[in-house]
Amino acid sequence: MKLEGLSELSDTALAEKMKKIKSNKVIDAALVGFTLGIVVYSAVKNGFTFFTFFPLLLTVAILRNSKNNKMLEMEIEKEMKSRKSQDML
Repeated sequence: MKLEGLSELSDTALAEKMKKIKSNKVIDAALVGFTLGIVVYSAVKNGFTFFTFFPLLLTVAILRNSKNNKMLEMEIEKEMKSRKSQDML
């Protein structure tokens, strides 16, 4: 989602996006753990081959996605805080 579109969303839509991002954090962490487990198992079972390190490429992609989600989460929090401060005035 583009950051400019956040100001057009309602409060409930922003809260829903935050919930989705938080659940994605858990899923990302589980996937990273799973892929690292595959790497360790493959290294112990078969030694170090190309297919041992292939899951690490997936881990890098997951980490990049989580970094983008972190930036989006910070922007949503900033937008929600600015709305609360405007409501108080």
